[in-house]
Amino acid sequence: MAENSIVLGMADLLVVPAPVKLITLGLGSCIGLVVYDSFAKVAGMAHIMLPLSRGLGGAEKIGKFADTAVPALIEEMLKKGATKGRIKAKIAGGAQMFALPGASADFLTVGAKNVAETKNRLLRMGIALISSDTGGNKGRTIEFSTSNWMLKVKTLGKGINEI
Repeated sequence: MAENSIVLGMADLLVVPAPVKLITLGLGSCIGLVVYDSFAKVAGMAHIMLPLSRGLGGAEKIGKFADTAVPALIEEMLKKGATKGRIKAKIAGGAQMFALPGASADFLTVGAKNVAETKNRLLRMGIALISSDTGGNKGRTIEFSTSNWMLKVKTLGKGINEI
């Protein structure tokens, strides 16, 4: 059966049954997080923009922040038939896109903070991070295929890496 392709925008979060290809574009400092249970044939993706929600109200999308996206994605995976002990994760993104004179260190390290917080949340939930393609200073686009459970990472100027 052919895979349907679903494109997620910034701050989006989605869990779907296989067969499907999940895609998100324009990962700079953002994180593309993929979680999957290949036995239950369920996969999810989030396009995480910032590490912490800092208690912001419901006006923000839950997928926007690592501290809200990771638990929400895992909860949705469990609702769709995944088993926590079988869920695996892969991440890409977290680049430092700009070097701006006079910019604060907080602004410049948002990519690294996104990587650290996403990894921290996965660890706290007991989810194995089995591969990643993070850092650097180039944007990425990712495609996750449930036909082979591979994450294809297209990095500007560097080509394609499958993890």
